Amino acid sequence: MTISKMEILKKENMNISDKIYIFDTTLRDGEQTPGVALTVDEKIQIARKLNNLGVDKIEVGFPASSQGEIESARKIRDMGLDSTLVGLARSLPSDIDAVLDAGLEYVHTFIGTSPLHRDYKLKMSKEKIIETAVNSVEYAKDHGLTVEFSAEDGTRTERDFLFETFNAVVDAGADFLDVPDTVGILTPNFTQELITDIKSNFDTPISVHFHNDFGLATANTLTAIECGANQAHVTVNGLGERTGNCSLEELVMTLKSAYGIDLGLDTTRLYSLSNLVGRLTGVKMPVNKPIVGDNAFAHESGIHVHGILNNASTYEPISPEMVGHSRRIVLGKHTGANALKSKLKDYHIDLNEEQFCKVFDEIKALGDSGKCVTDDDLVAIAITELSSARETPIVLKGLGLSSGNGVSPTATVRLEVEGVEKETASIGVGPVDAALNAIRDLLKDDIDMELEEYNLEAITGGTDALAEVFVVTSDSQGNKSTGRSTNQDIVMASILAVLDSINKLLLIKNSNFS
Repeated sequence: MTISKMEILKKENMNISDKIYIFDTTLRDGEQTPGVALTVDEKIQIARKLNNLGVDKIEVGFPASSQGEIESARKIRDMGLDSTLVGLARSLPSDIDAVLDAGLEYVHTFIGTSPLHRDYKLKMSKEKIIETAVNSVEYAKDHGLTVEFSAEDGTRTERDFLFETFNAVVDAGADFLDVPDTVGILTPNFTQELITDIKSNFDTPISVHFHNDFGLATANTLTAIECGANQAHVTVNGLGERTGNCSLEELVMTLKSAYGIDLGLDTTRLYSLSNLVGRLTGVKMPVNKPIVGDNAFAHESGIHVHGILNNASTYEPISPEMVGHSRRIVLGKHTGANALKSKLKDYHIDLNEEQFCKVFDEIKALGDSGKCVTDDDLVAIAITELSSARETPIVLKGLGLSSGNGVSPTATVRLEVEGVEKETASIGVGPVDAALNAIRDLLKDDIDMELEEYNLEAITGGTDALAEVFVVTSDSQGNKSTGRSTNQDIVMASILAVLDSINKLLLIKNSNFS
């Protein structure tokens, strides 16, 4: 659906508010992600990023939970951020006092309202729930706080009691009414009916806090906004209890690109914010995470890459630059000639038609074998092809092995390195390891090599099966290269594969390509 059509829908069928507030709770609900615990300095880093992004409100924590939470809230307050800072509090005067002690001016207070919470967690009557909620709102207002009231588990609360509670806290002075979908049971249709009903009965701004237990948090939040919700609770990367909350980046970019609603945020900061939060929390995003995942703007299919190279909009709903991300052309079994030519152009590598076809075939073969072809691999393959008329820097001239029960496996290796023959012997845990140790010793003055990956596969059956060895080596400059060899002798296949890879690394090291 095009933006123009969405604009028509917005005008004719939607009740979208003129002002939509983004209430980020990464530092509170996001920190409740199992296994996540942020230090004060880490909270400060994230708060600064959120402020620079331009979010309206930042829930900095739950001050009553610990003295450390109070101290971190104070330090964030002292940063002088433009975003409004919020503290969470149960409907208890002592919790609200902790928010005041932290120096905050906005409290998000809550109490459970559903039958499950009334009967099993709080063990309170409906009357007591309302009395407690009203007292907390009045106490907070008496102390000069802006108050957002949440009816915890509101989506499983009887509608008449939910409205009764909301009416009572509005009369007590609540500034925002929050509707939490505490266990993520909403669907867009139910959300539409619920928020529309609330908006028709209350003039107080409506906030929504939706969880993602069924993968619908962002969809439900968008639906709530369509129906007039004034504020959305979100977290960076969708972090939070269990399966998390509505994702900040997904909501903001959907509103901007599909609805044409610009919230005034600097969206070019989204990717770096996501990376920071992922690094500090230790929760790495899946590669296919919308907007900020590694594959969000990655392309391999030849058909797609051809379209992208001509007009990125053919296969991208937004440009990666809009969120501070970057486009990535991936090489593999689906790679087309256009993608390969584009990559080679990026590295200033000029191949003739015959050389290009050989490189293209090798990339395809690597992809068919299930290997991920990195840019380093491409450069090494292309440079090797360009240099095919020259002698390889390192040639195996001799190999001797000894192994048996009760003796250390030993390998004697003779190499010709740039025309000079060298020989040494080394031991190892097996003949392959011994041979590789000997190679590493012989080449220590030429290259600092590390074996990063070693894969062995028998191509045919029987005791004389061909062994195919695939390796990945790296040098101290961070260059990586693949090597491959097929031989009936596993040790020989291993050595030739490693030498193939090392020769490519040396060609990269000695070339002008980067």
